[in-house]
Amino acid sequence: MDKQNWWQEAVIYQIYPRSFQDSNGDGIGDIKGIISRLDYLEKLGITGIWLSPVYKSPNDDNGYDISDYESIMDEFGTMADMETLISEAEKRGIKIIMDLVVNHTSDEHPWFIEARKSEKSKYRDYYIWRDAAEDGSLPNDLKSLFGGSAWQWDETAGQYYLHLFSKKQPDLNWENEALRQAVYDMMNFWIDKGIGGFRMDVIDLIGKQPDKGITGNGPKLHDYLKEMHQATFGGKNLLTVGETWGATPEIAKQYSNPVNKELSMVFQFEHIGLDEAEGKTKWDLIPLEISKLKEVFSKWQTELGDEGWNSLFWNNHDLPRIVSRWGNDKEYRVESAKMLAILLHMMKGTPYIYQGEEIGMTNSPVTDIQQVDDIESRNMYYERLEEGYSKAEILTSINAKGRDNARTPMQWNAQDNAGFTTGKPWLALNPNYKQINVEAALKDKNSIFYTYQKLIALRKENPLVIWGEFELLTETEEEVFAYVRSYRGEKWLIVANFSVNETPFSTEGTVKEILIHNYSDGQIDLNGSTLRPYEAFVVKL
Repeated sequence: MDKQNWWQEAVIYQIYPRSFQDSNGDGIGDIKGIISRLDYLEKLGITGIWLSPVYKSPNDDNGYDISDYESIMDEFGTMADMETLISEAEKRGIKIIMDLVVNHTSDEHPWFIEARKSEKSKYRDYYIWRDAAEDGSLPNDLKSLFGGSAWQWDETAGQYYLHLFSKKQPDLNWENEALRQAVYDMMNFWIDKGIGGFRMDVIDLIGKQPDKGITGNGPKLHDYLKEMHQATFGGKNLLTVGETWGATPEIAKQYSNPVNKELSMVFQFEHIGLDEAEGKTKWDLIPLEISKLKEVFSKWQTELGDEGWNSLFWNNHDLPRIVSRWGNDKEYRVESAKMLAILLHMMKGTPYIYQGEEIGMTNSPVTDIQQVDDIESRNMYYERLEEGYSKAEILTSINAKGRDNARTPMQWNAQDNAGFTTGKPWLALNPNYKQINVEAALKDKNSIFYTYQKLIALRKENPLVIWGEFELLTETEEEVFAYVRSYRGEKWLIVANFSVNETPFSTEGTVKEILIHNYSDGQIDLNGSTLRPYEAFVVKL
């Protein structure tokens, strides 16, 4: 790997704009709100902000349904606000990474409005249309990821169009060269504004061939990415990260090996599915096996080698809060949140922190579907009711895995609405904001915030964290996730007790220096000790 890229040493912070900070009292976070919190992010030490979509959108899927790529959603502000955000972030050494959603648009995008009017429209072929089958039925049995068929009949057009997500999110036809060029022009519009790169939403779906039932990793996918690289960000040292649900290490090398000239890195989700019943959906839960987690992380740490680059994450806007999911948000919230942070941030790759993760925000359970905003959760609820599931069973799944868990407003202080807004929040706050908030975290020198700050500093100051080799320690109890990072004669040991139980641990070596420990009274004996619940540390050997 070329070691000259800023993004290999970076730590990225994801902002979900609707829930971060409201500046005008309408209950919806906005760009001016983000600008007002940049000093906080600078204090944390992050290098870049991945900004979930702020483009014009009717908000069927909270901004991931775009009606105009070159305008800002009214609720979020103006293009002038966006330009101010880019420049104010830059002053603090922070780059803005835009969320690029080009697998689909909104059905309210001018391209789709024109496409449905006439088969002769130049925009018709920007989307994927099919006639009904001979018997009048659906073109084929492709399913939408949000439930139901992926085909929607359009009365005006007299044909079906493809939507792998909501029916208000028609899929773009990447086989059309004019469509591809229009996308590249839009990307260059943003590059010219001085952004630091793109996070690419479901990018592995753009090579789809629906007639063959192929959605992910289609045969022309990598051709399109090479063309995109050449037409837009190639040679500009921008961060480009692809959301690739189906990636294996071999596929990830194709995306992220600099020789291939495609992307900087990918988000791969193999670890994310480990608490899901095999062959079922994300709503069908099984307990996490720590041995499998170790296996998956170790595979990605070692098999990419120097031929690709990895991203590191526990949370994002689509996933439940990690401290509630695999930590312990009741008795050991602080310890388990710190453990999860230490375990992840000492690995090789670019780490991503999701807003509120750095203060240990938790899932926010609901008791009724009326409290749920997320379209995916709502669709699943009504589908499963028809299939005979009980309301209680379905709500258990939503409380464990629903996307609203990540989207409750950021908890800034213990005042009304957690300092997020002076109005009525668009989504109810987690009631625990009076205890869990930024103000309280900054006052407490042992808070989760300062663990994240320290982890970011360790990465900035130590090439070992970025470039070092990774070796999993296999002779441990199942609940102990321990590994060694080594670089140019230096060795660090990272140990995490992924358990509420006290667990024995021993290994060879002596401790030169304790670099970070999630228990403030940390004493460490490598030659035989008992790890406390969720205990984690990093030591120089």
